[in-house]
Amino acid sequence: MKIAVLGATGQTGQQLVNQALQQGHSVTAVVRNPGKLTLTHENLKVVEGDIFSEDSLKPHFKGQDAVLSCLGFPISFFYGVTGYTQSMTAALNAMRDVKVNRIITMTSWYTDPNSGTNSSFLIRFMLLPMIRSVLNNMYEMENFLKQTDDINWTVVRPPGLKNTPTTANEFLTHEGYYVPDENGLPIGQSVSRGDVARFMLSLLNNNAWMKKAVAIITK
Repeated sequence: MKIAVLGATGQTGQQLVNQALQQGHSVTAVVRNPGKLTLTHENLKVVEGDIFSEDSLKPHFKGQDAVLSCLGFPISFFYGVTGYTQSMTAALNAMRDVKVNRIITMTSWYTDPNSGTNSSFLIRFMLLPMIRSVLNNMYEMENFLKQTDDINWTVVRPPGLKNTPTTANEFLTHEGYYVPDENGLPIGQSVSRGDVARFMLSLLNNNAWMKKAVAIITK
């Protein structure tokens, strides 16, 4: 397939670009700073683009089968985070204009402010409050997508991201804000970035999670 990747210079984005090329896809990596993506491949095109500008994205989205976003934005204690909603608004408008109608994006477990009540003490009272500004904007973006009817979107929600090797392990999935065991408690708390990329790419030829948000973790 022909795919455009946003956030391709990030740690998960680099995994996704690598795996997509290995799987035979043609990749257009839309990046702010092309020098940051050192990978070269005959099926990789690295282009400069502004993720907040639909006019900047349109030429790079034209002719693509899908857009995959691994964009991440830093926490902000004072101003709140707006990058997720702003970039998604620009991406959807650009996609509509050039008739691309599939987007796969990633957020996180626990984006809903009330979803962390079953998490461990450390996560619930230390980690989540620390990253809440990011989770809140991810949550706003998810809700924005839920009101989008004309584009086939999927939100992938991983737990904590680790820089460990990609596995071949089976995925556990749940249409919710984390993956629960039979008692409603979270199964595990982290996943390899490579596995998140692997799951996102698996959705390119699979309609199972169309217009849905899915929490994932590996077995």
